[in-house]
Amino acid sequence: MATASSFILPLSPSPKASASPAPRLSKPFRIRCVSSSLDSSKKSAVLEKPTAEFKSGTWQWRFQDNPVKVYYEEHEGGGAADVAKSILMIPTISDVSTVEEWRAVAKDIVKRNGGANWRVTIVDWPGLGYSDRPTLDYNADVMENFLVQFMNAPNSPVSNSGSELVLCGGGHAATIALRAAGKGLVRPSAIAAVAPTWAGPLPIVFGRGSEMESRYGLLRGTLRAPAVGWMMYNMLVSNEKAIQSQYKSHVYADPDNVTPNIIESRYALTKRKGARYVPAAFLTGLLDPVQSREEFLALFAELEGKIPIMVVSTSNAPKRSKAEIDALKGAKGVSKFVEVPGALLPQEEYPLAVAEELYKFLQDNFEAKS
Repeated sequence: MATASSFILPLSPSPKASASPAPRLSKPFRIRCVSSSLDSSKKSAVLEKPTAEFKSGTWQWRFQDNPVKVYYEEHEGGGAADVAKSILMIPTISDVSTVEEWRAVAKDIVKRNGGANWRVTIVDWPGLGYSDRPTLDYNADVMENFLVQFMNAPNSPVSNSGSELVLCGGGHAATIALRAAGKGLVRPSAIAAVAPTWAGPLPIVFGRGSEMESRYGLLRGTLRAPAVGWMMYNMLVSNEKAIQSQYKSHVYADPDNVTPNIIESRYALTKRKGARYVPAAFLTGLLDPVQSREEFLALFAELEGKIPIMVVSTSNAPKRSKAEIDALKGAKGVSKFVEVPGALLPQEEYPLAVAEELYKFLQDNFEAKS
């Protein structure tokens, strides 16, 4: 999740702001909870030695005649309810995006003993996480196309979700999902938008004037170039110091929660073949699903009275991002607005707090129907 401060550029801030083989059983993992306060809702998850099992596999997305394998995981609790209700969790889009950020939340939800047996699928975006990373011209429309196919294809891992599928996403992922739902391209039963964002790291700081767009284009082209692109990507994104700095400054709220294991895991992701293509688009605004706060609010308003929508804000999000999230409080289409500890990745830093709010939302809207 690199920010503009990570780049050495002559910029001046703007005043404005197909089914795969049978899924395999993944190596399990253990969640260790550490807390920076006596409030148990603020516990953060740190991956340690594995113990909890889940199934993983790949699903083939086709885009412009290109087959792309996308990675997904399935988490089930084996509850008493006859029919499982489904949740699709999609990671926050960033240069180190990964299904790992949702694992602790998924584990918590599926083990709840309520009126429903919840089943969670987490999927990596194409070009990110453990999915294939082909050289595509990534933009918001491309990512939307993937999400629409994944949710609607008859051979998709979520094709057996029946009439109810709750969509839960963070950052840009939430906003892309809302845009697709507003167009009628996907029909989720509800949406939980966790720290939703709509402007990439550079545009939210430096704006979208014609001069800035030219500079973004130059940076994007350089990052995608065969040789110099890797050099610049390694300097700006793919190094442990840069990742640690980003996590401590604005991705996590508490720097003490940024562990060596997290940094090592995210650094490894940036070394995968093709790793720089999506970040080049994200950093420079090509993955932005809308261009203004007004358009952002309109996405929620479009779904007023159609499906329940919960917005999860965070207490320590970066100033500009928090202003956009908090503009949704009381906004048309937002049926529930809550705040949890954290910054841009609360589902990873404070998974128990996010899981608690998500489960309350699920109980209010679905468990009574069971």
